[in-house]
Amino acid sequence: MRDPLERGRFGMTGTELTVWVISGFLAVGVGWSRYVKYQTREKMLREFAAMDPERREKVLSRLQPELQMAIRQELMQRFRLKTDI
Repeated sequence: MRDPLERGRFGMTGTELTVWVISGFLAVGVGWSRYVKYQTREKMLREFAAMDPERREKVLSRLQPELQMAIRQELMQRFRLKTDI
């Protein structure tokens, strides 16, 4: 009969290996979601920068005030675009 705490080929038990694998999957999932969020924000900023000013203001006015301010600041910093505040 094998000892349940016996170390395997890689110097760790099955439970330790399982915990490491699950932790790795969680880390990859968190990293992927942050990457997708970043890509979406980049795409949205580029679309706002490409819009004519009147349309941009119309679309911005439909957003939440905090998000409006954040987008306006990003547009000003990155693209030097002036938006009506």
